[in-house]
Amino acid sequence: MLVYILFVVGFIFLIKGADLLVEGASSIGKKFNVSSIVIGLTIVSFGTSLPELLVNLIASYRDTPDIGVGNVLGSNIANILLILGISALINPLPITKNTYFIEVPFSLTATLLVGFLANASLFGKSNDYVISQYDGVILLFFFVLFMGYVYIVSKQKKSEFSTEEFKEMALGKSVGLIVVGMAGLFFGGRWVVDGAIELARGFGMSEAFIGLTIIAVGTSLPELVTSAVAAFKKDTDIAVGNVVGSNIFNLLWILGLSAAIKPIPYDVISNSDVFMIIASSTALILAVVVGKRPVISRWEGFFFLIAYFWYITFLIERG
Repeated sequence: MLVYILFVVGFIFLIKGADLLVEGASSIGKKFNVSSIVIGLTIVSFGTSLPELLVNLIASYRDTPDIGVGNVLGSNIANILLILGISALINPLPITKNTYFIEVPFSLTATLLVGFLANASLFGKSNDYVISQYDGVILLFFFVLFMGYVYIVSKQKKSEFSTEEFKEMALGKSVGLIVVGMAGLFFGGRWVVDGAIELARGFGMSEAFIGLTIIAVGTSLPELVTSAVAAFKKDTDIAVGNVVGSNIFNLLWILGLSAAIKPIPYDVISNSDVFMIIASSTALILAVVVGKRPVISRWEGFFFLIAYFWYITFLIERG
């Protein structure tokens, strides 16, 4: 019972730990006269991906790679179908030109790249499916290219990015927040992975299933709350771009860094999850082509949610 309690508490520690670390690091950035836009694109962007990253690294260390791979793939599917679906039901979501001309195709390319690298053994003599350390370096290289694109676009269109003025605090308090945040991330990540392993054993579910569902949705909660509140306030200009950007982070940064540190065994059954990400990203493009204007309508949001619940049903039947 204690493991299950810590499993739930672990999500709280992960999310709050990331918040505290970002707050402390942002304050130090302001102290050294780093602009808000650069802080938003670096410290905040990387900080919000820390829960997924910590879960992946700890899962890899515990030799439970299915949890880590499931977490990344499941988060990407949940980001598009669940988060955008709910947000679009609250308010239709506009899609900017950069998003559907560059970011969605880049996200599709990243997904295809991960699928190709994971299945590279099909083209060789080995029967071992693995995302190797070399593959991880390749993914990180494409991530650096994406960050270069983000930086260039932020210079051209600062109004489309966060211009929030981050609060400057005393140096001691900032460092304290970073330390507490890192501790929260570490223990939260351990408890979530331990709880996932115990859930899989106790209820006869696969570790991949836990990663694709409970952990994926749990680590995506900050994005879900942020997108839903933004939709409610009708502040939806870059909601789709943020989700697509998060998906690129997950595939190239989190999976790339995890694999670069330690090779990740890959179960060929995960190809169906990769295909689901491709189908979801394609649905985003079709939302623009089918409609009269570039927007995800409420009906399309409803379709996304139906597709997500169908996918969960498919996972349950798959086991």
